[in-house]
Amino acid sequence: MDFDFSDDQEQLRDAVRKWVDKGYTFERRRAAVAAGGFDRAAWGELAELGLTALTVPEAHDGMGQGAIDAMVVAEELGRGIVLEPIAQAFIASSVLSQYAPAGVQSAWLPRVASGEALVVLAYQERRARYRLDVCEAKAAPAQTGHALTATKCIVPAGDKADAFIVPAQLHGKIALFLVERSAAGVTTQGYVTQDGSRAAEVQMDNAPATLITTDGLAALELAVDTGIAATCAEAVGVMDRAVAITVEYMNQRKQFGVFISSFQALRHRVADMKMQLELARSMSYYASLKLGAPAAERRAAMARAKVQLGQSMRFVGQQAVQLHGGIGVTDEYIVSHYFKKLTQLEVTFGDTLHHLGEVSARMQDTAGVFA
Repeated sequence: MDFDFSDDQEQLRDAVRKWVDKGYTFERRRAAVAAGGFDRAAWGELAELGLTALTVPEAHDGMGQGAIDAMVVAEELGRGIVLEPIAQAFIASSVLSQYAPAGVQSAWLPRVASGEALVVLAYQERRARYRLDVCEAKAAPAQTGHALTATKCIVPAGDKADAFIVPAQLHGKIALFLVERSAAGVTTQGYVTQDGSRAAEVQMDNAPATLITTDGLAALELAVDTGIAATCAEAVGVMDRAVAITVEYMNQRKQFGVFISSFQALRHRVADMKMQLELARSMSYYASLKLGAPAAERRAAMARAKVQLGQSMRFVGQQAVQLHGGIGVTDEYIVSHYFKKLTQLEVTFGDTLHHLGEVSARMQDTAGVFA
């Protein structure tokens, strides 16, 4: 099997990396965090690069690229711990293009592609504990469309988004809806999260909603799996850069008159970090390659990938901080922000323990046994 990236994918990687290196400096990121954790100008620059249009079908002004291209982009943005939620553009384009009626697609997909509309997934509820089949939100038919009542938590850039993709109960079954943030009955409360990005609590009280699909659970699973694949790729980029920063520091820091990179015990710890990084990278590739698989196979693959990524993120983040010593936990030094990002990514779309349970639940009677 050929795991080499195509020339177009390498060019895409180079373009995103150059933007991160030159256009998204640590100082710009700190300014964005201080201003609330979301920079609409930076989102516009991502759109100008074509990243918001990457997975939107060509029929709706997109580039029509696939999961591997999205993985390349997410990984490079992870290297720069970019705050703007590009994964949400991938989620919106995937769900709308595969499940929404033609009228909804033509109304929203070109706006997603151009970056004009930020459409985010609002699915988490307090009692769900990462379970997708637990949904207390309610929808009911109205004179025009549907009316939706819900409380959704930790919605990425929720008070800055233009619309939400929302699961809710309709006639005793989960359906998926699109709700505009400007609609009557929608209120948001935004805040800065642990890693500096922005999220919000979203309240909907009989808000006008457009039905995307009555097969809501299947569509929601696809949305979350798309998010998991992007999160895994982003985490690989974060870890890759964290390891590089740590090695650079060890080659500069002296103790007892010699560089600490010469200490064998510390070199072994860096080797373990790199091993965890490569394990994570291979499972990120696996997740992206499985996005097009049948639902049951795809769901199992995402859980496996998230377990390995969660273990790797925790190890690499903790080792990066410890090998820096006291400076590693200061807000002024960049590695602490990579550690915060890894900590938050570990719980995004389900933490390691949740996905370990998912892997266990999907094991067959013959798991691990070869006849």
